[in-house]
Amino acid sequence: MSGPGVTLTDMTTKIALVTGASAGIGEAIARALLDEGWTVYAAARRVDRMAGLADRGAHVLSMDVTDDASMTAGVQRILDECGRIDALVNNAGYGSYGALEEVPMDEARRQFEVNVFGLARLTQLVTPTMRAQHSGRIVNISSMAAHIYEPLGSWYHATKFAVNGLSDSLRLELKPFGIDVVTVQPGGIKSEWAGISADSLEQRSGHGPYATQARTLATMLRGSDANSSEPEVVARAVVAACTAKRPRSKYTIGMGAKPLVAARRVLPDRAMDALLSAAFDQAPKLVERRAKRDAS
Repeated sequence: MSGPGVTLTDMTTKIALVTGASAGIGEAIARALLDEGWTVYAAARRVDRMAGLADRGAHVLSMDVTDDASMTAGVQRILDECGRIDALVNNAGYGSYGALEEVPMDEARRQFEVNVFGLARLTQLVTPTMRAQHSGRIVNISSMAAHIYEPLGSWYHATKFAVNGLSDSLRLELKPFGIDVVTVQPGGIKSEWAGISADSLEQRSGHGPYATQARTLATMLRGSDANSSEPEVVARAVVAACTAKRPRSKYTIGMGAKPLVAARRVLPDRAMDALLSAAFDQAPKLVERRAKRDAS
């Protein structure tokens, strides 16, 4: 099963497609796989932001996970050039925040289009090749947000709950064909994500009945990088998921992820509500103290 111009040497190299590779977690994943000797196709809407990856040897793809034509063309290019796909890393995603009452339904649908349906469509596109190979890894970047919850984050959390449910079902569905499905669940990670999410939150809920909650959560989001893990933590987990003989079904990594996921497993809803509410109430004070400390 080889594409045009593929040599025997090419066929010994593993091929990965990484979405959302223009910054943050996606860029770190692409770099880590390149360092492991993989051939990496780095996909994002902004090709100009992937010049550094191209310089390191990545093949950059213009891809919008809400545009079927760009996804289909991207996967076909990989198959034409390499004849196989060994790993799909579904990393593209963003956080859309705001009170459910105030978030337009078009934006709610877009959140699902990017975080869930784009992931599912790319999985559909690579699965026939992986079945024919009787091998492959599908690595879905979820979040600890698939286990916990917070006010004004209903649509984002709903997408991550959906990614986990989809991945669990898919893992059993594809196991007979030699395809492993892995979910990576990061905690707090330093990236553009928090600032973008805070901006969307303030735009939608910063001036109405939810303004007080919105200001609190925006402060938490913008101050989260100080206690967050580096994107390389996620990249290392993805490399393990792509290379281990028997990968774990889930990798829970990064600041706060393991204790919060563990707490959700054992605490009843009212206790978990109290824990998260306390953290929500205390966060602005912690951010303010940290800012004063850093300024001194």
